[in-house]
Amino acid sequence: MNRLEKDKVQFGIIGCGAIANIHAMAIKAIENAELKAVADVNIDNARKFAERHNIKEYYSDYRELLKDRDIDIVNICTPSGLREDVAIASARAGKHIIAEKPVEVTVEKIDRIIAECKRHNVALAGIFNYRYNKNYRIIYDTIQKGRFGRLILGDVYIKWYRDKEYYTSSGWRGTWKFDGGGALMNQSIHFIDLLQWYMGPVESVKAYTAQAVHRYIETEDLGIAIVKFKNGALGVIEGSTAIYPGLYDRVEIHGENGSVLIEDSRIVRWEFRDQEPLDQKIIEEKGLETFDLGSSRDPMEIPYELHKREIEDIINSLKEGKNPSIDGYEARKAVEIITAIYRAGETGEEVRL
Repeated sequence: MNRLEKDKVQFGIIGCGAIANIHAMAIKAIENAELKAVADVNIDNARKFAERHNIKEYYSDYRELLKDRDIDIVNICTPSGLREDVAIASARAGKHIIAEKPVEVTVEKIDRIIAECKRHNVALAGIFNYRYNKNYRIIYDTIQKGRFGRLILGDVYIKWYRDKEYYTSSGWRGTWKFDGGGALMNQSIHFIDLLQWYMGPVESVKAYTAQAVHRYIETEDLGIAIVKFKNGALGVIEGSTAIYPGLYDRVEIHGENGSVLIEDSRIVRWEFRDQEPLDQKIIEEKGLETFDLGSSRDPMEIPYELHKREIEDIINSLKEGKNPSIDGYEARKAVEIITAIYRAGETGEEVRL
């Protein structure tokens, strides 16, 4: 692993779409980070993005950005299905990589990126920033402490809404080639990542998927899966962009000694057989922090704070010569689960991972 030695870490962003703004604001809020250059195939987009964020260098060809020896880390914010070539070129240029979720749309593509990063001694990190929300984090820590006892059931429900303009305003959303899927791969992936983080590896899935409302897209706007985990627990995944007007996201974790429910990033139920001093604070304040992760209706009503926390953690890991906590292998897991759900929905059979 090429260790970061510089006090001020320099970044380049490739792809200047909506999520790139979140990355830019996060980087600019980090004291020992600097956003040096951006690239987008549409030079006007790159120029406007650079002007908006006070960046001097912008390119239409990301390979020109990769020639800049001062850039240590590139943030890949292109459409999901276009990240493999960019990531491989970045690795060959000796750049550490932060890829927005999902790293790529198939496990085969992710595996090729991981192999290339390993070959060139650079880090690959995937954005799963919900893990940096304190309310989601305490559930993980509580599982590790054993307070739940044996895990029995883990569920995630993402009942969101996206209108027609969301899909038609872009040439890639809702396509298999560039989006890799629909409501599950694009919107629900954060919660599927949390579910496997809490419950452990998935053994198999059974599923149904449908185009309930958005019949003009290639992919699903509704997916339901029954999950069997390797530890014997069961679970349910419901993900949709067809639930008008956009309701809630909910995570439920149930063990033999306790249950936790978290809705729209706030803890609404926290109950264990044996109480601890912190429990009352969590119950009264609905968690350890009040944090709005974004509207179930507007995909861009999201704060940059959690991206900032993850990118800071990545910088600290690289300065210590360590892999990021959400490296390529870790980021691969949710994509493997989702693609298994798609196979199960298509075949009508149980799919083992």
